Amino acid sequence: MKVVSENRCFGGVQGVYSHASKACACDMTFGLFLPDAAQFGEVPVLWYLSGLTCTHENAMVKAGAQAWAAEEGIALVFPDTSPRGDDVANDEAYDLGQGAGFYVNATETPWVPHFRMWDYIADELPALLGENFAVDLERQSITGHSMGGHGALTLAMSLPGRFRSVSAFAPIAHPTASDWGRKQLAAYLGTDETTWAGHDATLLMQETGFDGPVLIDQGGDDQFLDLLKPEALSAAMAAKRQDGTFRMQKGYDHSYFFVSTFMEDHVAFHSNALYA
Repeated sequence: MKVVSENRCFGGVQGVYSHASKACACDMTFGLFLPDAAQFGEVPVLWYLSGLTCTHENAMVKAGAQAWAAEEGIALVFPDTSPRGDDVANDEAYDLGQGAGFYVNATETPWVPHFRMWDYIADELPALLGENFAVDLERQSITGHSMGGHGALTLAMSLPGRFRSVSAFAPIAHPTASDWGRKQLAAYLGTDETTWAGHDATLLMQETGFDGPVLIDQGGDDQFLDLLKPEALSAAMAAKRQDGTFRMQKGYDHSYFFVSTFMEDHVAFHSNALYA
């Protein structure tokens, strides 16, 4: 593992690190904020998964999460959204390939050698963090924005007991019924739609739900509402009697102005679960 940068931040350290990933068969970069409390013992972990076209850097510099995480004594992990490099498959479209890993393990050519973001987030990166930093992997929560909200919800519902809470900002809520989903799932997983269900938050909510609290914030003026399909997830939560809150925030769009506005709420929500 290499240190790319480390900066003092709200009494803690905002670091950026790179390492050779076995899961993705390339070098991967991630951001990690450690609060001052990490000097004195292990701290709980909040994962933030980013959306289409993003790297580890977008939320790290735009979401304003460090101030609230420092107050609560929580580490923040900002993974990249896909494998990258000259030898990694890509596509001319912004919503496929590098920057658009969709948090799945690809089974189709040309994606299969590198696009194993599910294994990277679920297994490899947590193990690396546990070996090298003062983080308590018995206390983890997860959040994300857009494609990252999709990833956060699907990982949380598919790995019972792993995360104490899950939240999302404008998640891609029903990808098997959306052009933000059907295109990518077909490319990465093939045309057999039975293999897609485990990567659809609405279908997972209908089937299993989540074994902890859920918080969803959706901008009412989001320019991508038709692609996100929040009403499907909201209905599934209600039908499942899920312990959770779904909030439609009037006037807000899909941007990081929206995310940063409600970030304090999300960090406090996760802190309640992590320190319960």
